[in-house]
Amino acid sequence: MLYLCIPSHNEAPTIGVLLWRIRKVFREFSREYEILVFDDASTDETTAVLEPYHKVLPLTVIRSEQRVGYAAAVDALFRAAGQRTKYPRRDAVVLMQADFTDQPESLPELIKRFEGGADVIVAEPASVAATPDPVRKLASWARRAARLWPVRAHLSVPGVNDPFGTFRLFRITVVRDVVRAAGDARVTDGPVHVANLELLRRAASLARRVEAVAVEPRYDVRPRPSRVQVWPDLKAILSAGWAARKRRAVVTA
Repeated sequence: MLYLCIPSHNEAPTIGVLLWRIRKVFREFSREYEILVFDDASTDETTAVLEPYHKVLPLTVIRSEQRVGYAAAVDALFRAAGQRTKYPRRDAVVLMQADFTDQPESLPELIKRFEGGADVIVAEPASVAATPDPVRKLASWARRAARLWPVRAHLSVPGVNDPFGTFRLFRITVVRDVVRAAGDARVTDGPVHVANLELLRRAASLARRVEAVAVEPRYDVRPRPSRVQVWPDLKAILSAGWAARKRRAVVTA
């Protein structure tokens, strides 16, 4: 079973069509799957858009009446998938965005790597002509920040060029280990890019094999401006690196 986990906040223009494209992919690449959408207190028509898809897709919507943010949404989705699975070694979680940036057509390649034995598969976006300036700038500066010696070990994952993205596949044995290690705390925390980094680092430390796959994201069909804020996001990434360095220094002291 594949659990496609999609955090969503005010993505009514895209979430329905995304689900339909997922359905099309799995009609041609047959695998058993369930879609889990976390609707993070959307104030647009997201709820209404999702409603008819319950009839034609294996869809579960987790609705929060108050905005909890990306990290809490991922935590809820991971825990929901971990509770549903019957075969944790054979099942996987796929984390992806609701705005078309992460293309469903890339799913077969991630799944093939998973079926080949990888526990964590990282979809690394190639730079494309339509990449918004904020996304391009943040990616460039984040790569530079990750090479800084004092925080390099805390802002990187071996074998992965882009540890900050959303599009990932995790074997559920790894998901369960991450949840177990978190206990009552969230499996990850912080703003989106920091949360993605921390989640990947925790999962990679528990995985036998991590692989990266190049994919082509799409930005030209996203009907809203990018939510990336270059300098606040970069500051959050650097702050997370320094905080992790300090925690390690305390542990090893």
